[in-house]
Amino acid sequence: MTPFPSLRPRALAMAVALLLPVFAQTAMAHRAHGDGHDHHDHDAVELDAVIVQSTRSGRRVSDEPIRVEVIDREEIEEKLLMSPGNISMLLAETAGVRVQSTAPALGASNIRIQGLRGRYTQLLADGLPLYGGQSSSIGLLQIPPTDLGRVEIIKGSASALYGPSALGGVINLITRRPHDEHEAEVLLNATSRGGQDVTGYAAAPLGEAWGYSVVGGYHTQDRQDLDDDGWVDMPGYERWTLRPRLFWETPEGARALLTFGATKEDRTGGTHGQRPMPDGQPFPLTQDTTRYDAGAVVEIPLRETDRLHLRASAMSADHAHRFGPLREDDRHRTGFLEAAYASGFGDTTWLAGAAVQADRFASRAFPAFDYSHTVPGVFAQAEHALREDLVLAASARWDDHDTYGSHLSPRLSLLYRPGRWTLRTSLGRGFFAPTPFVEEIEAAGLSRLVPLDGLKAETANTASFDIGYAHGRWETSVSLFASEVDRAIRLAPAPAAADGTDRVRLINVQGITRTHGAEALLRYRWRDFVATGSYVFTEASEPLADAPGRRSVPLTPRHTAGVVAMWEQHGRGRVGIEAYYTGTQPLDGNPYRRTGRPYVELGALGEITLGRVSLFLNLENLLNIRQTRYHPMVLPGRAPDGRWTVDAWAPTDGFVANGGVRVRF
Repeated sequence: MTPFPSLRPRALAMAVALLLPVFAQTAMAHRAHGDGHDHHDHDAVELDAVIVQSTRSGRRVSDEPIRVEVIDREEIEEKLLMSPGNISMLLAETAGVRVQSTAPALGASNIRIQGLRGRYTQLLADGLPLYGGQSSSIGLLQIPPTDLGRVEIIKGSASALYGPSALGGVINLITRRPHDEHEAEVLLNATSRGGQDVTGYAAAPLGEAWGYSVVGGYHTQDRQDLDDDGWVDMPGYERWTLRPRLFWETPEGARALLTFGATKEDRTGGTHGQRPMPDGQPFPLTQDTTRYDAGAVVEIPLRETDRLHLRASAMSADHAHRFGPLREDDRHRTGFLEAAYASGFGDTTWLAGAAVQADRFASRAFPAFDYSHTVPGVFAQAEHALREDLVLAASARWDDHDTYGSHLSPRLSLLYRPGRWTLRTSLGRGFFAPTPFVEEIEAAGLSRLVPLDGLKAETANTASFDIGYAHGRWETSVSLFASEVDRAIRLAPAPAAADGTDRVRLINVQGITRTHGAEALLRYRWRDFVATGSYVFTEASEPLADAPGRRSVPLTPRHTAGVVAMWEQHGRGRVGIEAYYTGTQPLDGNPYRRTGRPYVELGALGEITLGRVSLFLNLENLLNIRQTRYHPMVLPGRAPDGRWTVDAWAPTDGFVANGGVRVRF
């Protein structure tokens, strides 16, 4: 295999055929309006001036009592060159956010925020649950970052704002909006591990008030068995994505966003060919996904200080799973509708509204796990400026879950900004409604799970305190965080089936799962050079499921750190280096070792811009850290829940180089 295999000719031709009419129209519009310029600078705004959407308050990020971390377009551009096919790398390199592999054989991952399990994180697009009420682990790998304007992250319970799926936090993907002139770009990428990406983006105004954007992509990856043990270390996939959007905005401040998305992916892992597992049989793993979604966000000014907010979305995802000899086909559907009214008087702003969300799951193979939940809720939020430098925010939400009862989720936040200092503190409470899809079940399927019975909702209290200082070229912050989850859901052994097959069941563990830690960040800027260092300490423990006592939460490193240095000059290019340290982490069900080894990942990125064409090369994991260098991925025997592999505590793909070309029109 050549280091950078050529793109499949048929796939490339289809991708170009799909996107060429849009690019042609854009190019004609450029000629009609002049030669045009690179409008990337429009996105390079100061973060302090960003009006965050995730808190619904309409404040600048620097004036927001709730701490919101913003990944701006500049950083998205960097990660786009590293991983054009998905947002996992964009999120993984954010302090306090860990992208955890949940099914190494299929490459599935979820997002852990400040040590809390990934199922508690709500993934939104422009405030809409376009990826489902509980985002699947595969879904994270199907979202290209091409059309993102920024990413907003709320850490800690956000159920007061977004309901039961946001117990651990919210990641809100904010769309790029069209500028006043036409723009378009296409990116071609190939990797040394047999991966290939074609992405395209175009946006343009449509008259005085309207505009549109469209993004599409084709992504492939060859199956890779890197240690030649017969088990796929990097799953193969072929994926198409398409998302057109329509924008509307008037001089009076009314605005709307309409979006539609389609994704088709075939993903293959498990044994390579007919290579057998320890039981003498091959065990293929596949997942074919077809997902469609649509959504609308509308904001209408009614008076000088009053605004009406409307949001609605629908999502349908069909999966065809294969776990060895078993086939599991299912459908997930989510519908969402919300209306809110915002106003203010004096130094106080407030918002109140009502929402309803419906989640449906239907399994052809195991209908005993079907569920249909409808959750209406009402919410209110108020912010009051006690002084010019002191702001208090309070919010609360009441949800009436048709299976797990009614829950009140409050949150209280305070901002104090004396001079160059910024201090924030926040307390919140939320709940999470159980589903069958904990991490182990997403990896192994439903065949060995006993139907859910007698479960109660998980609840959590979270708290944080942040202190930041900025002066000249320097910026620093320290954050303390803590959480307590009551009645956490875990897998436990169940009586064997009639044929002797192992079974497992979900239970509420009696006791509190506790997590606490600290984040520290230091950033230095000098002209076109930026250097950032971060460190996160996390300590998490949970009750044992089958005996008195406690244990450390598996796959939660106590120490992680990172250093990134980047030089960038618009119109010329960028050069960057990065190093990330992951400390030891406790492992569960791993017969080869009890804790993961500490490791360091090094990377380097270079891009040179020649007019409208950019050439880039990215090197990831230069030290070739790979878990299979320390022990096998395959278990000696199949686990009771059905998995054939140990958990992934380190990279499984080793050193990867990728490079390509990016053309702006």
